[in-house]
Amino acid sequence: MLILSPALTLTLTPSLRLRLKLTLTLTMKLPVVVGSAPTRTVTILGLGSLLSERSSRTTFPDLSNFRLGRVSNRYRRVFGHPASIFFQRGLADTDTKEFSSLSAEEFEFDPDSDSNSECQYRGGFICSVFEVPREQVYRDDEDSNGRITTKPTGAFLEREEEFDIVEVPFNASDEIGVPGTGPVKTGTLCTRYTDEGFVERWGKDRFKENYGKYGIETIWGWKRDSGLRPCRVYLRHCYLAAQSMGQECFDSFLDETFLVDRTTTIREYIRRHPGLIENTVPPPGFEERYSG
Repeated sequence: MLILSPALTLTLTPSLRLRLKLTLTLTMKLPVVVGSAPTRTVTILGLGSLLSERSSRTTFPDLSNFRLGRVSNRYRRVFGHPASIFFQRGLADTDTKEFSSLSAEEFEFDPDSDSNSECQYRGGFICSVFEVPREQVYRDDEDSNGRITTKPTGAFLEREEEFDIVEVPFNASDEIGVPGTGPVKTGTLCTRYTDEGFVERWGKDRFKENYGKYGIETIWGWKRDSGLRPCRVYLRHCYLAAQSMGQECFDSFLDETFLVDRTTTIREYIRRHPGLIENTVPPPGFEERYSG
């Protein structure tokens, strides 16, 4: 017998029990929940500013169990799209196209690439891993037929408006480099989306307000040869965050993060522009927010 409410019960026949099981299986894929109902949490994977615990706590003050991990080699970290907040906060340089932010995108290693070598990038990157209360990230919606779907919360979407928020595989820090260790784990990650998806989610007016009025015609359509470059203040922020987490995390950020061309690493980009990090200072009012 299934108790649906204090005033309503339902006797489950074998057929109804099967249909209910299938419905729950098919509609509750996200997120992965850790712990019992009263203390349920969701695992977050940080790829840029969230690499440091200090920075992560400005967004998620209730986070717990902060540590490092490695995102699956099915994903690559790229400065490949503009973030509206850079324009709103006066951090974007439209003359030099220094207004790109980070996301993870699906990646497939090509052994036949012209640049193939023993040290060629094969996917994945070091990330931060931590848990937050589930209600800060996801909510469950039930339709008129009783079907439940899990969606990111409105507040979380507002912070990450342009991303496709998905669950991706990762390895814990003590499992990095040890294939097949432990059960498969997944965490929530901000990944590449589409302009069409953004408009469908938020509407054309929001696109015009957050991007169009700054002369930006696309979020996710920047070509490899577009000349799009990282927002300086944000790059410095991520650089300091990664540096604060130790050499392995720092090296991963430098060598496993790419410009929009998907070839130039952040290490190479900084080498080409001496003083880029040292001579960049957040504008007044943002020193604490953008300092790792």
